[in-house]
Amino acid sequence: MLRRIKTALIAGAAIAAFSQVALAADVKIAVIGGITGPIESLAPPIIASGKFVFQQVNEQGGFWKDGTKAATVVLDATCADATKAADAGDRAVNVEKVVAINGAQCSGAAIAVANNAAIPGGVLTISPSATSPALTALKDNDLVFRTVTSDAYQGEVLAHLIMSKGVKNVAVTYVNNDYGKGFADSFDKAFKELGGTVAASQAHEDGKADYRAEIGNLSATGADALVVLAYADGSGQTILRQALEGGDFSTFFGGDGMVAASLIKNVPGIEGKITFTKPSTPSGEGRKLYEDMMKKAGLNADGTFVANSYDASFIIAMAIEKAGSADRAKIAKAVREVTTGEGETVLPGEWKKAKELIDAGKSVKYEGATGLITFDKSGDVPGVYHETVLADGGVKDLGLIKMQ
Repeated sequence: MLRRIKTALIAGAAIAAFSQVALAADVKIAVIGGITGPIESLAPPIIASGKFVFQQVNEQGGFWKDGTKAATVVLDATCADATKAADAGDRAVNVEKVVAINGAQCSGAAIAVANNAAIPGGVLTISPSATSPALTALKDNDLVFRTVTSDAYQGEVLAHLIMSKGVKNVAVTYVNNDYGKGFADSFDKAFKELGGTVAASQAHEDGKADYRAEIGNLSATGADALVVLAYADGSGQTILRQALEGGDFSTFFGGDGMVAASLIKNVPGIEGKITFTKPSTPSGEGRKLYEDMMKKAGLNADGTFVANSYDASFIIAMAIEKAGSADRAKIAKAVREVTTGEGETVLPGEWKKAKELIDAGKSVKYEGATGLITFDKSGDVPGVYHETVLADGGVKDLGLIKMQ
Protein backbone atom coordinates (compact mmCIF):
# COMPACT_ATOMS: atom_id res chain seq x y z
CA MET A 1 0.00 0.00 0.00
CA LEU A 2 2.77 2.45 0.95
CA ARG A 3 4.53 1.69 -2.30
CA ARG A 4 1.40 2.43 -4.30
CA ILE A 5 0.90 5.69 -2.45
CA LYS A 6 4.52 6.66 -3.06
CA THR A 7 4.18 5.84 -6.77
CA ALA A 8 1.02 7.92 -7.02
CA LEU A 9 2.72 10.85 -5.29
CA ILE A 10 5.71 10.66 -7.65
CA ALA A 11 3.44 10.56 -10.70
CA GLY A 12 1.45 13.50 -9.38
CA ALA A 13 4.62 15.47 -8.75
CA ALA A 14 5.83 14.74 -12.27
CA ILE A 15 2.62 16.01 -13.79
CA ALA A 16 2.69 19.12 -11.64
CA ALA A 17 6.25 19.82 -12.67
CA PHE A 18 5.25 19.91 -16.32
CA SER A 19 1.96 21.77 -15.90
CA GLN A 20 1.31 25.39 -16.65
CA VAL A 21 -1.54 26.78 -14.59
CA ALA A 22 -4.29 28.54 -16.50
CA LEU A 23 -5.13 31.75 -14.71
CA ALA A 24 -6.55 34.48 -16.90
CA ALA A 25 -6.05 32.41 -20.05
CA ASP A 26 -9.16 31.49 -21.94
CA VAL A 27 -7.71 29.07 -24.52
CA LYS A 28 -6.28 25.77 -23.31
CA ILE A 29 -4.18 23.22 -25.18
CA ALA A 30 -3.41 19.80 -23.74
CA VAL A 31 -0.04 18.08 -23.95
CA ILE A 32 -0.66 14.39 -23.30
CA GLY A 33 2.42 12.24 -22.80
CA GLY A 34 3.88 9.13 -21.26
CA ILE A 35 5.12 10.73 -18.04
CA THR A 36 5.03 7.34 -16.34
CA GLY A 37 5.49 3.99 -18.03
CA PRO A 38 7.82 2.56 -20.68
CA ILE A 39 8.94 5.86 -22.26
CA GLU A 40 9.28 7.90 -19.06
CA SER A 41 12.88 8.90 -19.88
CA LEU A 42 11.87 10.09 -23.36
CA ALA A 43 8.72 12.00 -22.41
CA PRO A 44 10.02 15.04 -20.46
CA PRO A 45 11.83 16.82 -23.33
CA ILE A 46 8.98 16.00 -25.74
CA ILE A 47 6.52 17.64 -23.36
CA ALA A 48 8.83 20.58 -22.71
CA SER A 49 9.23 21.43 -26.40
CA GLY A 50 5.49 21.18 -26.95
CA LYS A 51 4.89 23.63 -24.11
CA PHE A 52 7.68 25.95 -25.22
CA VAL A 53 5.77 26.97 -28.34
CA PHE A 54 2.90 28.38 -26.29
CA GLN A 55 5.33 30.27 -24.11
CA GLN A 56 6.61 31.89 -27.30
CA VAL A 57 3.04 32.58 -28.42
CA ASN A 58 2.34 34.44 -25.19
CA GLU A 59 5.61 36.37 -25.36
CA GLN A 60 4.94 37.45 -28.94
CA GLY A 61 1.40 38.77 -28.74
CA GLY A 62 -0.80 35.84 -27.85
CA PHE A 63 -3.76 34.85 -30.03
CA TRP A 64 -6.04 37.04 -32.11
CA LYS A 65 -6.38 40.80 -31.94
CA ASP A 66 -7.02 40.91 -28.20
CA GLY A 67 -3.83 38.99 -27.38
CA THR A 68 -5.59 36.08 -25.68
CA LYS A 69 -3.07 33.94 -23.84
CA ALA A 70 -2.46 30.23 -24.22
CA ALA A 71 -2.30 27.80 -21.30
CA THR A 72 -1.04 24.22 -21.48
CA VAL A 73 -2.57 21.37 -19.51
CA VAL A 74 -0.18 18.42 -19.14
CA LEU A 75 -1.69 14.97 -18.62
CA ASP A 76 -0.23 11.49 -18.27
CA ALA A 77 -1.41 8.77 -20.67
CA THR A 78 1.27 6.33 -19.39
CA CYS A 79 1.92 5.04 -22.92
CA ALA A 80 0.98 1.48 -21.99
CA ASP A 81 -2.42 1.70 -20.26
CA ALA A 82 -5.27 2.39 -22.71
CA THR A 83 -7.76 2.99 -19.89
CA LYS A 84 -5.59 5.67 -18.31
CA ALA A 85 -4.99 7.19 -21.73
CA ALA A 86 -8.74 7.36 -22.34
CA ASP A 87 -9.18 8.97 -18.91
CA ALA A 88 -6.53 11.57 -19.77
CA GLY A 89 -8.31 12.33 -23.03
CA ASP A 90 -11.66 12.61 -21.27
CA ARG A 91 -10.25 15.03 -18.74
CA ALA A 92 -8.64 17.13 -21.45
CA VAL A 93 -11.75 17.31 -23.63
CA ASN A 94 -14.60 17.32 -21.13
CA VAL A 95 -13.13 18.77 -17.92
CA GLU A 96 -10.32 21.08 -19.00
CA LYS A 97 -12.22 22.01 -22.18
CA VAL A 98 -9.08 22.18 -24.32
CA VAL A 99 -9.34 23.27 -27.94
CA ALA A 100 -6.59 20.98 -29.23
CA ILE A 101 -4.19 18.24 -28.09
CA ASN A 102 -0.48 17.75 -28.65
CA GLY A 103 -0.30 13.96 -28.27
CA ALA A 104 -0.76 11.41 -27.14
CA GLN A 105 2.80 10.19 -27.47
CA CYS A 106 2.43 6.40 -27.89
CA SER A 107 0.29 4.82 -30.58
CA GLY A 108 -2.12 2.90 -28.36
CA ALA A 109 -2.54 5.93 -26.13
CA ALA A 110 -3.11 8.21 -29.13
CA ILE A 111 -5.80 5.88 -30.46
CA ALA A 112 -7.46 5.63 -27.05
CA VAL A 113 -7.48 9.41 -26.62
CA ALA A 114 -8.84 9.89 -30.13
CA ASN A 115 -11.57 7.27 -30.06
CA ASN A 116 -12.79 7.86 -26.50
CA ALA A 117 -12.61 11.63 -26.26
CA ALA A 118 -11.10 13.72 -29.03
CA ILE A 119 -13.16 12.46 -31.97
CA PRO A 120 -16.50 12.47 -30.07
CA GLY A 121 -15.63 15.94 -28.73
CA GLY A 122 -14.52 17.31 -32.10
CA VAL A 123 -11.02 18.13 -30.79
CA LEU A 124 -7.96 18.31 -33.00
CA THR A 125 -5.05 16.04 -32.03
CA ILE A 126 -1.53 16.11 -33.45
CA SER A 127 0.78 13.43 -32.12
CA PRO A 128 4.54 13.97 -32.30
CA SER A 129 5.40 10.31 -31.83
CA ALA A 130 2.52 7.87 -32.45
CA THR A 131 3.85 5.84 -35.36
CA SER A 132 1.47 2.87 -35.73
CA PRO A 133 -0.08 2.39 -39.18
CA ALA A 134 -3.39 1.91 -37.34
CA LEU A 135 -3.71 5.69 -36.97
CA THR A 136 -3.94 6.06 -40.73
CA ALA A 137 -7.08 3.95 -40.84
CA LEU A 138 -8.94 5.72 -38.02
CA LYS A 139 -12.39 7.10 -38.84
CA ASP A 140 -11.37 10.40 -37.32
CA ASN A 141 -13.42 13.07 -39.11
CA ASP A 142 -10.08 14.65 -40.10
CA LEU A 143 -9.19 15.34 -36.46
CA VAL A 144 -6.13 13.11 -35.99
CA PHE A 145 -2.75 14.15 -37.39
CA ARG A 146 0.89 13.38 -36.62
CA THR A 147 4.23 15.03 -37.30
CA VAL A 148 6.13 11.72 -37.31
CA THR A 149 6.22 9.16 -40.09
CA SER A 150 4.13 5.98 -39.91
CA ASP A 151 5.80 2.70 -39.06
CA ALA A 152 4.43 1.39 -42.34
CA TYR A 153 7.46 3.17 -43.74
CA GLN A 154 9.83 2.73 -40.78
CA GLY A 155 9.52 -1.04 -41.11
CA GLU A 156 10.88 -0.78 -44.65
CA VAL A 157 13.70 1.48 -43.50
CA LEU A 158 14.73 -0.92 -40.73
CA ALA A 159 14.66 -3.82 -43.18
CA HIS A 160 17.01 -1.99 -45.55
CA LEU A 161 19.32 -1.01 -42.68
CA ILE A 162 19.67 -4.59 -41.43
CA MET A 163 20.28 -5.98 -44.92
CA SER A 164 22.96 -3.33 -45.49
CA LYS A 165 24.83 -4.81 -42.51
CA GLY A 166 24.94 -8.21 -44.17
CA VAL A 167 22.47 -9.68 -41.67
CA LYS A 168 19.92 -11.80 -43.49
CA ASN A 169 18.39 -14.01 -40.79
CA VAL A 170 16.71 -12.36 -37.80
CA ALA A 171 14.29 -13.09 -35.00
CA VAL A 172 11.79 -10.43 -33.96
CA THR A 173 10.20 -9.71 -30.60
CA TYR A 174 7.62 -6.95 -30.41
CA VAL A 175 5.53 -5.39 -27.69
CA ASN A 176 1.94 -6.56 -27.98
CA ASN A 177 0.20 -3.27 -28.79
CA ASP A 178 -0.63 -1.12 -31.80
CA TYR A 179 2.91 0.22 -32.08
CA GLY A 180 4.68 -3.13 -31.84
CA LYS A 181 2.35 -5.13 -34.07
CA GLY A 182 2.16 -2.49 -36.81
CA PHE A 183 5.92 -2.08 -36.86
CA ALA A 184 6.54 -5.84 -36.85
CA ASP A 185 4.10 -6.50 -39.70
CA SER A 186 5.67 -3.79 -41.84
CA PHE A 187 9.21 -4.99 -41.12
CA ASP A 188 8.36 -8.65 -41.75
CA LYS A 189 6.93 -7.91 -45.17
CA ALA A 190 9.77 -5.62 -46.25
CA PHE A 191 12.59 -7.84 -44.95
CA LYS A 192 11.25 -10.90 -46.75
CA GLU A 193 10.80 -8.91 -49.98
CA LEU A 194 14.49 -7.98 -49.76
CA GLY A 195 15.44 -11.64 -49.54
CA GLY A 196 15.86 -11.85 -45.78
CA THR A 197 14.57 -14.53 -43.41
CA VAL A 198 12.47 -13.84 -40.33
CA ALA A 199 13.14 -16.99 -38.35
CA ALA A 200 10.50 -16.09 -35.77
CA SER A 201 8.32 -13.11 -34.92
CA GLN A 202 6.76 -13.19 -31.47
CA ALA A 203 4.68 -10.74 -29.47
CA HIS A 204 5.46 -10.15 -25.81
CA GLU A 205 3.61 -8.39 -23.02
CA ASP A 206 5.16 -5.25 -21.58
CA GLY A 207 5.98 -4.97 -17.89
CA LYS A 208 7.15 -8.52 -17.16
CA ALA A 209 10.23 -9.13 -15.03
CA ASP A 210 11.41 -12.18 -16.94
CA TYR A 211 11.54 -12.77 -20.69
CA ARG A 212 14.14 -15.56 -20.63
CA ALA A 213 11.76 -18.22 -21.95
CA GLU A 214 10.76 -16.04 -24.91
CA ILE A 215 14.38 -15.12 -25.60
CA GLY A 216 15.41 -18.78 -25.47
CA ASN A 217 12.77 -19.72 -28.04
CA LEU A 218 13.93 -16.94 -30.37
CA SER A 219 17.58 -17.90 -29.93
CA ALA A 220 16.81 -21.54 -30.73
CA THR A 221 15.84 -20.54 -34.27
CA GLY A 222 19.49 -19.87 -35.08
CA ALA A 223 18.85 -16.26 -36.06
CA ASP A 224 21.92 -14.04 -36.37
CA ALA A 225 20.36 -11.02 -34.66
CA LEU A 226 17.39 -10.04 -32.53
CA VAL A 227 15.11 -7.20 -33.61
CA VAL A 228 13.49 -5.59 -30.56
CA LEU A 229 10.43 -3.48 -31.33
CA ALA A 230 9.46 -2.17 -27.90
CA TYR A 231 10.20 0.69 -25.48
CA ALA A 232 13.52 1.60 -23.93
CA ASP A 233 12.13 2.06 -20.42
CA GLY A 234 9.86 -0.95 -20.60
CA SER A 235 10.18 -4.49 -21.93
CA GLY A 236 12.88 -3.47 -24.40
CA GLN A 237 15.60 -2.90 -21.83
CA THR A 238 14.74 -6.07 -19.92
CA ILE A 239 14.89 -8.20 -23.07
CA LEU A 240 18.24 -6.72 -24.10
CA ARG A 241 19.73 -7.22 -20.65
CA GLN A 242 18.56 -10.81 -20.28
CA ALA A 243 19.56 -11.73 -23.85
CA LEU A 244 23.09 -10.47 -23.19
CA GLU A 245 23.28 -12.11 -19.77
CA GLY A 246 22.23 -15.46 -21.21
CA GLY A 247 24.49 -15.21 -24.24
CA ASP A 248 21.50 -15.74 -26.51
CA PHE A 249 22.24 -12.84 -28.88
CA SER A 250 25.09 -10.38 -29.32
CA THR A 251 23.68 -8.32 -32.21
CA PHE A 252 20.48 -6.29 -31.89
CA PHE A 253 18.40 -3.87 -33.91
CA GLY A 254 15.56 -1.62 -32.77
CA GLY A 255 13.17 1.13 -33.80
CA ASP A 256 12.51 4.64 -32.54
CA GLY A 257 10.90 3.52 -29.28
CA MET A 258 14.20 1.99 -28.20
CA VAL A 259 16.41 5.03 -28.79
CA ALA A 260 17.42 6.18 -25.31
CA ALA A 261 20.73 6.77 -23.58
CA SER A 262 19.22 5.20 -20.44
CA LEU A 263 19.90 1.79 -22.01
CA ILE A 264 23.63 2.26 -21.39
CA LYS A 265 23.04 2.39 -17.64
CA ASN A 266 20.29 -0.22 -17.54
CA VAL A 267 21.83 -2.75 -19.96
CA PRO A 268 25.54 -3.22 -19.18
CA GLY A 269 27.58 -4.00 -22.29
CA ILE A 270 24.97 -2.86 -24.80
CA GLU A 271 27.15 -0.16 -26.39
CA GLY A 272 28.31 -1.22 -29.84
CA LYS A 273 25.80 -4.07 -30.06
CA ILE A 274 22.56 -2.37 -31.08
CA THR A 275 21.62 -0.23 -34.07
CA PHE A 276 18.39 1.76 -34.36
CA THR A 277 16.25 3.61 -36.84
CA LYS A 278 15.52 7.11 -35.56
CA PRO A 279 13.32 9.77 -37.25
CA SER A 280 15.58 12.41 -38.75
CA THR A 281 15.21 16.05 -39.64
CA PRO A 282 16.73 18.17 -42.40
CA SER A 283 19.54 20.61 -41.63
CA GLY A 284 17.92 23.71 -43.09
CA GLU A 285 17.38 27.20 -41.72
CA GLY A 286 14.38 26.15 -39.65
CA ARG A 287 16.28 23.38 -37.94
CA LYS A 288 19.21 25.63 -37.02
CA LEU A 289 16.92 28.34 -35.65
CA TYR A 290 15.06 25.74 -33.61
CA GLU A 291 18.27 24.32 -32.14
CA ASP A 292 19.62 27.76 -31.25
CA MET A 293 16.49 28.93 -29.45
CA MET A 294 16.04 25.62 -27.61
CA LYS A 295 19.63 25.82 -26.38
CA LYS A 296 19.10 29.42 -25.27
CA ALA A 297 16.00 28.33 -23.35
CA GLY A 298 17.93 25.51 -21.66
CA LEU A 299 15.90 22.80 -23.41
CA ASN A 300 17.00 19.58 -25.11
CA ALA A 301 16.59 19.99 -28.87
CA ASP A 302 17.93 16.63 -30.04
CA GLY A 303 15.91 14.02 -28.14
CA THR A 304 13.74 11.53 -29.98
CA PHE A 305 10.48 13.20 -31.14
CA VAL A 306 11.36 16.50 -29.44
CA ALA A 307 11.44 18.47 -32.69
CA ASN A 308 8.23 16.73 -33.81
CA SER A 309 6.52 17.94 -30.65
CA TYR A 310 7.63 21.52 -31.23
CA ASP A 311 6.20 21.41 -34.75
CA ALA A 312 2.95 19.83 -33.60
CA SER A 313 2.37 22.67 -31.16
CA PHE A 314 3.34 25.37 -33.65
CA ILE A 315 0.84 24.01 -36.17
CA ILE A 316 -1.83 23.90 -33.47
CA ALA A 317 -1.05 27.52 -32.62
CA MET A 318 -1.36 28.60 -36.27
CA ALA A 319 -4.66 26.75 -36.59
CA ILE A 320 -6.02 28.50 -33.49
CA GLU A 321 -5.01 31.88 -34.91
CA LYS A 322 -6.51 31.05 -38.31
CA ALA A 323 -9.79 29.96 -36.71
CA GLY A 324 -10.12 33.37 -35.05
CA SER A 325 -11.73 31.90 -31.95
CA ALA A 326 -11.68 28.94 -29.58
CA ASP A 327 -14.24 27.11 -31.70
CA ARG A 328 -13.01 23.51 -31.86
CA ALA A 329 -14.48 22.75 -35.29
CA LYS A 330 -12.96 25.87 -36.84
CA ILE A 331 -9.56 25.08 -35.33
CA ALA A 332 -9.61 21.52 -36.66
CA LYS A 333 -10.56 22.73 -40.13
CA ALA A 334 -7.85 25.40 -40.07
CA VAL A 335 -5.04 22.84 -39.80
CA ARG A 336 -5.36 22.05 -43.49
CA GLU A 337 -5.41 25.75 -44.33
CA VAL A 338 -2.08 26.50 -42.62
CA THR A 339 -0.23 23.41 -43.89
CA THR A 340 -0.72 23.58 -47.66
CA GLY A 341 3.01 24.02 -48.27
CA GLU A 342 2.39 27.29 -50.05
CA GLY A 343 2.66 30.92 -48.99
CA GLU A 344 5.19 33.00 -47.10
CA THR A 345 7.71 31.06 -45.06
CA VAL A 346 7.42 30.97 -41.28
CA LEU A 347 10.23 29.43 -39.22
CA PRO A 348 10.33 28.07 -35.64
CA GLY A 349 9.99 30.83 -33.08
CA GLU A 350 8.49 33.30 -35.57
CA TRP A 351 5.08 33.48 -33.94
CA LYS A 352 4.71 37.25 -34.35
CA LYS A 353 5.31 36.90 -38.09
CA ALA A 354 2.91 33.96 -38.41
CA LYS A 355 0.23 35.84 -36.48
CA GLU A 356 0.55 38.96 -38.63
CA LEU A 357 0.42 37.01 -41.90
CA ILE A 358 -2.55 34.91 -40.84
CA ASP A 359 -4.45 37.95 -39.53
CA ALA A 360 -3.81 39.68 -42.87
CA GLY A 361 -5.38 36.75 -44.70
CA LYS A 362 -2.13 35.63 -46.29
CA SER A 363 -1.02 32.03 -46.80
CA VAL A 364 1.78 30.69 -44.62
CA LYS A 365 4.29 27.92 -45.23
CA TYR A 366 5.71 26.49 -42.02
CA GLU A 367 9.25 25.18 -42.38
CA GLY A 368 9.66 23.74 -38.93
CA ALA A 369 12.21 21.90 -36.87
CA THR A 370 11.47 18.76 -38.89
CA GLY A 371 11.24 20.52 -42.25
CA LEU A 372 8.30 21.66 -44.35
CA ILE A 373 5.12 20.30 -42.77
CA THR A 374 2.30 19.14 -45.06
CA PHE A 375 -0.23 16.41 -44.33
CA ASP A 376 -1.67 13.82 -46.70
CA LYS A 377 -5.37 12.94 -46.70
CA SER A 378 -4.89 10.70 -43.66
CA GLY A 379 -3.03 13.30 -41.61
CA ASP A 380 0.33 11.60 -42.16
CA VAL A 381 3.69 13.13 -43.13
CA PRO A 382 6.65 11.79 -45.14
CA GLY A 383 10.00 11.37 -43.38
CA VAL A 384 13.61 10.24 -43.33
CA TYR A 385 15.58 8.25 -40.76
CA HIS A 386 19.02 8.20 -39.18
CA GLU A 387 21.10 5.14 -38.44
CA THR A 388 21.68 5.53 -34.72
CA VAL A 389 23.82 3.71 -32.15
CA LEU A 390 24.79 3.92 -28.50
CA ALA A 391 28.36 5.16 -28.20
CA ASP A 392 30.55 7.32 -25.95
CA GLY A 393 27.96 7.23 -23.22
CA GLY A 394 25.04 8.50 -25.30
CA VAL A 395 22.97 8.32 -28.48
CA LYS A 396 24.96 8.92 -31.66
CA ASP A 397 23.56 9.49 -35.16
CA LEU A 398 25.70 7.96 -37.93
CA GLY A 399 23.92 9.42 -40.95
CA LEU A 400 20.81 9.05 -43.07
CA ILE A 401 19.68 5.56 -44.00
CA LYS A 402 19.72 5.02 -47.75
CA MET A 403 16.94 2.95 -49.24
CA GLN A 404 18.58 0.63 -51.78
